[in-house]
Amino acid sequence: MTKTLAHQLADYACSLQFDDLSKEVVHEVKRRVIDSLCCALGAWNVEPCAIARKVASEFSARNGSTIIGTNHKAPPDWAAFSNGACIRYFDYNDTYLSKEPAHPSDNISAALAIAESVGAGGSELITAIALAYEVQCRLCDAASIRARGWDHVTYGTFSTALACARLMNLDPKKTRHAVNIAGVAGAAMRQARVGELSHWKGVAFATAARHGVYSALLGRAGMTGPGPIFEGQMGFEKQLGVSLGNVGEKFAVPFPKTEDGPAAMILKTSIKYWPAEYHSQGAIEAALSLRKQILDPAQVKSVTIESHDASVNIIGSEAEKWRPATRETADHSLPYITAIALIDGEITNKQFEPRRFKDREVWKFL
Repeated sequence: MTKTLAHQLADYACSLQFDDLSKEVVHEVKRRVIDSLCCALGAWNVEPCAIARKVASEFSARNGSTIIGTNHKAPPDWAAFSNGACIRYFDYNDTYLSKEPAHPSDNISAALAIAESVGAGGSELITAIALAYEVQCRLCDAASIRARGWDHVTYGTFSTALACARLMNLDPKKTRHAVNIAGVAGAAMRQARVGELSHWKGVAFATAARHGVYSALLGRAGMTGPGPIFEGQMGFEKQLGVSLGNVGEKFAVPFPKTEDGPAAMILKTSIKYWPAEYHSQGAIEAALSLRKQILDPAQVKSVTIESHDASVNIIGSEAEKWRPATRETADHSLPYITAIALIDGEITNKQFEPRRFKDREVWKFL
């Protein structure tokens, strides 16, 4: 009988070793950890991150994990949530573009939380992060779920659960049950990124990471989960209306022979130049270049932006994007981001403060 995808993922996670990783993969994992910690410290004081930290700080754990910027050790799932919110909130962490887009460094908060909880070393942490990138990016390659109303963070429940299971040194059976538990209650609605955006846009994956950690903890304790979680009669593929096709072949053990070695999908991801939605990066670059030719932005009569479908659909197709009322909407608004680049000549956190994106003169330009 052909192994289910959950079996294949579990076998892959348990078989992957630090020595299997190429030097390039190890180097990129280190870069992404540094980048993610910087993103987290940058967003530390913003309201939703402060809320997440306040709630997480109400709980303590004997084998807990540190909430970034504090000495407090919370249960690992709460630490993953609080730290994940900080990593993601400024929309500055890395990106992977495929059938489904992703910010795979979102996985790092879960890996850090469990690594500290179990006393794992650096090589174990690097291996788990590379594994999480591999799983999430491969799933993004297999099928898009956003057009069917589901959010991309749904794939993150699987990747974080597997990374945590790897750090806990769970056997294939317990790892598979962690995947099953993660999947059965991990589907997130795309409504988080539609219309006027709320705090939840920036903490949606943090919730998926928390669920992934929680699922792995339960799997470690012996909790069983329903399977087959992907191919079952009422499983992931049926409920979300997608086919993951031959994605399981990408997790063959022993590892397929590739130029970059196993778990190398991180090499296909990108670090951002500016703290804004990834599809806007090209428009920002163009606007900053054009601004050198524009002495007075007030003399601009019109602006035409040509971009790909995902860019238009995600950050340029809704009325709310022309008069953003929240930071979350502003950094996901192609017209606002382009306009403020032309007006201010820079894109930093200052351009996404309320006094800037609610400025009447800016709205007039829009």
